[in-house]
Amino acid sequence: MTQPAPSVNENTAALADSLLVPTYARGPLVIDRGEGVWLYDDTGRRYLDFGAGIAVMALGHSDPEWVATVREQAGRLTHVSNLYHTHPQTDLAARLVTHSFADRVFFGNTGAEANEAAFKFARKWARQTHGPDKFEIVAFTGSFHGRTMATVATTWKAAYREPFAPLIPGVRFAAFNDLAAAREAIGPATCAVIVEPVQGEGGVLAASPEFLEGLRGLCNQADALLIFDEVQCGLGRTGRLWAHEAWGVTPDIMTLAKPLAGGLPIGAVLVTQRVASAIGPGDHGSTFACGPLVAAAACTVFDRIRHPDFLAQVRRVGEHLLNRLRQVDSPRIAALRGSGLFVGLELDRPVKGLLAAAQERGLLAINAGERVIRLCPPLVVNEAQVDQAVDILAACLRELD
Repeated sequence: MTQPAPSVNENTAALADSLLVPTYARGPLVIDRGEGVWLYDDTGRRYLDFGAGIAVMALGHSDPEWVATVREQAGRLTHVSNLYHTHPQTDLAARLVTHSFADRVFFGNTGAEANEAAFKFARKWARQTHGPDKFEIVAFTGSFHGRTMATVATTWKAAYREPFAPLIPGVRFAAFNDLAAAREAIGPATCAVIVEPVQGEGGVLAASPEFLEGLRGLCNQADALLIFDEVQCGLGRTGRLWAHEAWGVTPDIMTLAKPLAGGLPIGAVLVTQRVASAIGPGDHGSTFACGPLVAAAACTVFDRIRHPDFLAQVRRVGEHLLNRLRQVDSPRIAALRGSGLFVGLELDRPVKGLLAAAQERGLLAINAGERVIRLCPPLVVNEAQVDQAVDILAACLRELD
């Protein structure tokens, strides 16, 4: 008997699994296109996207203004390397400096690259200022800073670190939100302390005001640099332009990436002049970083997100999301936390099965650790779409009872 031909998505998924290094445990879903907060698979079925490419697609998919910018810039100039100046890159740097604590910017291609550069800058600054013995970096439990050799060394989860040992030396971990533990870890050999104001992979956990204020004081005492990793929580995700604005604490270095170019690869390291003064030509670089195409796209994204009305809408819809989730009556919910459109729903069990059930009902969401559902939709999501997503999650939770 002749077997039916496999569907398009089965062919693509099977072929991908035979060709790609298996660093991701993908299912058979094949995404074909996106529009706003919706994604469509190659059979035409649509899904509410509450993962946003892991908090990347801040303006949603195929935003008309973003598309027009990319098309225009692609027809003008795409890449020249960082051996030359371009207007879009300079325009983006000016925007970031004008609207932050920073005096200077370094561009890369990813969040991991941004954090890697931040560590290099911190060590160069410390060596130049204090000598070679001041090189240690303090990170925290629950942290995720990337998958390069330096950034994975500062990432808490052992499964991410141990297969690649030995990692770079000089990394210490302290308990997140535990100022006494931080005080024990930070000392004369510390060159930098890196912390996410709101941990993403760690479960959408926010730092306490006392913790960030205390870290600033400890760094001042040790003459160490305070690095805020806002790769995931920054640029409007919490309803503020920068997540750390909620605490009124200023870092020496801040790293950005995910949403900045609207889906194109970018990373950025924002630094004070004190840090920048230690860096010279040849100390670091990147061939592809923030070429004119990516920079033009990022200018469009940044101008939209930084507008007060846009940020107010994120706060308003985010509060609606939290209120709707508070109304879900399920014994499986252990905790609910978040700000803006960055929400963690913690269950009393692993969330893998619930995420699969939600996908079957037309909702795509992601986890943050084993027991937390991470909800980080495009920042243009509206209340009606939030209601649809929460209704799906509620139905899936009822099936667990």
